Amino acid sequence: MKCPLSSHPLRNTIRLQLRRHPLLAGLDEAAYAELAALLSVQEGARGERLVEQGSQDLQHFFIVEGVLKRVVNSPEGREVTLHFAGEGEMETCFDAWRRNTGAGFAIVCARRTVVAALPMDAWYAFLERHPALRRQFHERLVLLGAAIVEHAVGLLLLDAPGRVHQFSDKHPELLDRLPQKDVASHLNLSAETLCRLTRRQRSAMAA
Repeated sequence: MKCPLSSHPLRNTIRLQLRRHPLLAGLDEAAYAELAALLSVQEGARGERLVEQGSQDLQHFFIVEGVLKRVVNSPEGREVTLHFAGEGEMETCFDAWRRNTGAGFAIVCARRTVVAALPMDAWYAFLERHPALRRQFHERLVLLGAAIVEHAVGLLLLDAPGRVHQFSDKHPELLDRLPQKDVASHLNLSAETLCRLTRRQRSAMAA
């Protein structure tokens, strides 16, 4: 359930957390107050879908607490995890909004998560009024796209141990925070294989 930031019981704490968000840190007080008035707070339990694949309800999210995952369903009905985003990061439906289509992926809580959200129309209208922030947003979109492409290439070129090593090297903070089946889906491995390789990797590091 969404609650306007202005009336949320923890609004002062959430405002402070958002003020430190890397994308928003450069806003002056007037611009930040303008954005805060547009935001709603949404709390989701693990597995809760904030955006369904194909949905026309396109949103932009600032992650205050927890982890979101971007997932797609394959033609065979298998769920594939494309990307994780944690505190201080964003998740967005910008590409679908720009193309005027339904969301190309679902946005799901990988664990209990608190986000500050606003509709894509409102978010991009705000960006149009703040060109410096718009440039930063598009730079982050490029980095996000590059990370997803790099991951896809890794799935093709790396063996199972290589994929686990790459993930643990790039996202050490996520290994112990996420269910193994989520990480396994992201790396196109079984949970059993991921568990075995993770144990082996930690044993090698401890030796």
